Parts: sequence; structure tokens; C-alpha cells
Amino acid sequence: MSAGILAHLLGRQPYKELAGKAAAAGFPYVQLALSKAISDVDFSLGRLSPGLAQEVGGAFAERGVRIAVLGCYASLIELDDEAFRHNVDRFKEHLRHARHFGAPIVATEVGVPANPSDAALRAKHAERLNRALGELVEEAERWGVAIGLEAAQRHLIDSAETLAETIERFPSSCVGVVLDPCNLMNAPKFEDQNRTIEEAFRLLGPRVVSAHSKDLRRQPDGSLAETASGLGELNYPLFWRLLEQHKPHGFVTLEAVTEEQMPEAARFVREGRAAAREGTASR
Repeated sequence: MSAGILAHLLGRQPYKELAGKAAAAGFPYVQLALSKAISDVDFSLGRLSPGLAQEVGGAFAERGVRIAVLGCYASLIELDDEAFRHNVDRFKEHLRHARHFGAPIVATEVGVPANPSDAALRAKHAERLNRALGELVEEAERWGVAIGLEAAQRHLIDSAETLAETIERFPSSCVGVVLDPCNLMNAPKFEDQNRTIEEAFRLLGPRVVSAHSKDLRRQPDGSLAETASGLGELNYPLFWRLLEQHKPHGFVTLEAVTEEQMPEAARFVREGRAAAREGTASR
């Protein structure tokens, strides 16, 4: 059982140094958001090439670190035509070059509506998302890469239900789920978190391509605060059991963790997954 890391949490730096730091920290794979993590290469739209991708991917591979996921966190619901086209084209560029990085998945959250309470505006955002995914699914199928969609609070896709509805509209095998249990929670859902976790796997389990791991703590005012895995109140034994049941040995990437917390958080993930795996195998 293993745990990876969001590469930029190790600090934005030259790619060879970043690869070495990930290896030294004991991470076998990373989720790599190029511009957020790498300081010595210009990754603006139009600059990616197979050679550049293989150079960066090779630096990680030489140090025994895989690039499990390329993060391309670009809003796919922009109403401004120029911003929308830039973001979709950037995501397409990541899909075309992912294999040269050695990455099977390109992941994103879909974007935050301008005014969530405005139903007409929300419908326009949904139309943009459908348009974007129509293009991106075609590109992903052309290059044999998975799109990893991630739900997040306040985003247009903010729950397991809205994510499942989106996938039903785009049933391609190239559309998958990056499952972060904390992103599915708000204060009311956290009070019934087992049901929220179980429902997520019921709706999305077969489509999970990667998972994220952080934790949540209740605050005195009733709000939720993010913290490193193992330092909060999420029912991770349940999450690990269902994850290993549906997607054994899948990628799990640490979030919301400082460098000082990384060794203990990674141990928490490894040991929790191993215990769940043993329990699943014994049944």
C-alpha cells in the first residue's frame, strides 16, 4: 500500500530538484500541477512538446517516482469566451502530452459558479461544462488518457450526486473520478459522514481513478477545518475499506499537509490501507 503527494506541497522548484525531493521523502508517485510545482520551465499554453514532457517525466522516473496524475486545475465553466477557450485548450494540451510524462490521468475540479443562487446563471455554467467535456472526452479517447473529475464544495460539481449525473452524460470509459471524501463534506453531511462516504462509492466506485487524502476537524462554531490525514475526525477505516474493495492498490495522494507532517500522514495512509486490504482479503 502506498501514498503519493501533491508535488507543489514540496515547494515550487526546478523539476530535477523536485523529483529528487519527492524521492528523498519516500513518495513513489506524485500528482503534478506543472506551473504550481516547477519553477524553471514555462508551461504556458502552446509550449508543451513530447520532448519537454519526456524530459520532465524522465527526471522523476530516474529517481523512482512516477507521475500518477497531471493536475490541470482550469475552470471549465467560464462564461467569458476567451477564458473558456484558453482553459479547454490547455486541458487538451495536457491530455495530448500526458503519456510522455508517464501520467495516465489528467485531473481537475470544474470551477466555481459566479453566483450559485442564480439558477439561470448556473444553467449557463452547466452548458459551458457540457461543451467543454464534449471536447475533452473526444481528446481523451484519441490519446488513451483518463480525465479525472473531482467534486469540491462551492464548485458546480460539489457532491457525489452531481458528479454521477455529469458522468452519466459522458459515459466514456475515459471519464473517471478523483475521489476526495473531505471535498464531499459540509457541516450537515459531516454529521452523517458514513452515509456520505458509502453513497459516494455506491454512485462512483467503479469510476474512481485516484483518491485524495486529507482530514477534517469540527470547529467550535460548527464549521470544518482541513488538516493532515490522521489528525481529524473523518472515518478513514470506512473509506479505506471501500476504496480497497472497489479499487485495490489505487493512487492515493496527500493533500493539506505540511512537509513536517508528511511522514506521519503517509504512514497513516499506508497502514490504514494495508489493514483494510487485509480485512477485505480475509472476507
